[in-house]
Amino acid sequence: MDQHGRKVNPPPSGYKNHRRNMDNDTLSVNPKRFRPSHSPHRADPAPLSSSASSCRALSTRRQLYEKPFPVYKQPVEVGSFSLDSERRFFNDARQIRYFVEPPSRPDFNLRDGYKDRFVKRDDSIKEKLDHILRWILANKSKLESRVAAASSSPALGVDVVTWRGHLTKLLTTPYETREGWLLAATLFRGTLYLSEVETEASRRDTENRTERHQEMMYWGYKFEQYLCAEDMKASPDPGGVVNTNEAFCTVVQTKLADHKLLFSGEVDCRDRGPKSPAAPACYIELKTSAEICTPKQRSNFHRFKLLKWWAQSFLPGVPRIVAGFRDPDGLVVGTETIQISQISHLIKNEYNCWKPTVCMNFCCEFLSFVRTVVREDSPRVVHLFSWDPHQDVTYTVHRDSSYCFLPPWYVEGMASPH
Repeated sequence: MDQHGRKVNPPPSGYKNHRRNMDNDTLSVNPKRFRPSHSPHRADPAPLSSSASSCRALSTRRQLYEKPFPVYKQPVEVGSFSLDSERRFFNDARQIRYFVEPPSRPDFNLRDGYKDRFVKRDDSIKEKLDHILRWILANKSKLESRVAAASSSPALGVDVVTWRGHLTKLLTTPYETREGWLLAATLFRGTLYLSEVETEASRRDTENRTERHQEMMYWGYKFEQYLCAEDMKASPDPGGVVNTNEAFCTVVQTKLADHKLLFSGEVDCRDRGPKSPAAPACYIELKTSAEICTPKQRSNFHRFKLLKWWAQSFLPGVPRIVAGFRDPDGLVVGTETIQISQISHLIKNEYNCWKPTVCMNFCCEFLSFVRTVVREDSPRVVHLFSWDPHQDVTYTVHRDSSYCFLPPWYVEGMASPH
């Protein structure tokens, strides 16, 4: 790690095609994780039916997942897409931005432009998996040709399609103490689709955000504007408009144990150096955080913020984060480059801290649980998995309900030979 924000050549990513143990002190246990539950999610409408396994649940107790690190193959980028200033989909990389190294003493005012140069995306519009589905249809022939020879494989050749953000929530679940989640699952043509459903608590939090909270959310986007250029030879334009409709998203394929994954996630920028590696290793995540002034603040940064930062970048194979540390007035006082492969070493001396192996093993077990439960192959059927802190994961089943999220244009497009 470079304490002064200087560019550091990333070490090898650390991904391997075999099992590795990221925590030297992990405990190998093999308890039963699927257990009876008599308290399904209370907010759900009456489920469609109860199968023999509908009373079963998945435990989130950390101790159950302290096993050797599961196999996680090096993520491979299979495509990308862009969303423009009006949130329109384009099957290309027009929205990619290029990283520009920050000065050693940055003079970044993150409050600049909030009142007069900010276009905020409408959060009330729930996009579900729509943009990923559009990418799949646009690249359907390429995806299907890759698995044409494997007659036993699903039509897409993958077991799970979802957003990177949904997987990030799964990775952090064993350590989350405040926010629950709802994940809708549908099996269609042999592939499991996972789409988040907004919880009632999340909806209330969004409605009750203070003006200060709204502005601080803007600060992260503004930090990106100071460090990103629109083309290889340009400079950042901090006087421009911040429009959060715009996005560049990578689409990666990988394998977690026996789960073949296809997921997409937004990328902040890429390295523009002449010797930069191929995607996704060329991508850089940009983050902001409050400046760290005390050992306690450093410990909290390691224990809480680095967990989500690690999960978000590790999944798609993004090797480094450039963090901007700011004061309460939104002025960046310093930057730091954090290598994803070094985060497990940064946290190893923290008492009772999170463990990467627990995160990945829980995600793997959750996917196994879902694939065991969801058997009916139909876009009309949704299994709604719910979790609240300190509880088990439970589910209910719904047919032809408001939870259905695979749109007719996708279902019909996948059935079309062209």
